[in-house]
Amino acid sequence: MYKKSSLGTILTGAAIFIILEIAALAMLSRSSTLQNIWLNRASLRVSAAIWSGGEKLRDRFTLEKRMDDLAKEKAELETKLRYYVGLEYMEAEYNSVADTSRFPFVYIPSSIVRIGRNETHNYIILNKGYANGVKPQSGIISSKGVIGIVTAVDEHYCYGLTLMNPDISISARVKSTGNLAPVAWDGIHDDKALLKDIPLHHSVTPGDTIVTSGFSSIFPPDIPIGIAGESKTMDGSFQTVSVTLFQDFSTVKYATIVNNLEKDKISEIEEKGGEQL
Repeated sequence: MYKKSSLGTILTGAAIFIILEIAALAMLSRSSTLQNIWLNRASLRVSAAIWSGGEKLRDRFTLEKRMDDLAKEKAELETKLRYYVGLEYMEAEYNSVADTSRFPFVYIPSSIVRIGRNETHNYIILNKGYANGVKPQSGIISSKGVIGIVTAVDEHYCYGLTLMNPDISISARVKSTGNLAPVAWDGIHDDKALLKDIPLHHSVTPGDTIVTSGFSSIFPPDIPIGIAGESKTMDGSFQTVSVTLFQDFSTVKYATIVNNLEKDKISEIEEKGGEQL
């Protein structure tokens, strides 16, 4: 009787053990499935994040390239616009149909390779040279206004001085009155210049627009320069006016080189005239 009871106990224990093992295996299997699900979800999230980041990066580079392309197209359109505005100016000036073959200025779109902003003598390098028709003493402008003047040229690049340079002075006029005066950098700020040597009887109102005069072989007339500010009397006989420049030298990427096709003829006649004095 005792042996039968002991055998029953063993069988019962074995059965319980087997049941528990089966349950444990089932739980482990279920746990493994859950782990796989969570791992798969995490993997998908990481993959999605990487894919999304890659797409955003590609979109950014694509957008930047498109913006560069649009900026170049804009510069080319501005070049054409200034050309036709110049023709209109000539027609109004001479009261006849303008002769396109005699229009003195050509406009050459370019990209800025390097520009200095933190020195006393600031400069600019552009990716166009004499192979593109650029010559020394060509003007450099943008859609916002005057940038500087070309001083040296090789085959594919040119070097110039920006308006933020004490060696640059530009013939300018007050747009509302026509009063003429030279504009030069104030030597301190990257957005300020001075309209100099203005007679005291010529008034310049704050807010007046300052543009190129057109009495120069470098720049055509009416290229924007800046906005007039406060004036100060100098030496009791002249006044100097502060000018806030339109051109932001910290953001400019593209420029247009302005080449006067008749500059050599003008320089030649100036030299001949000087020899007669």
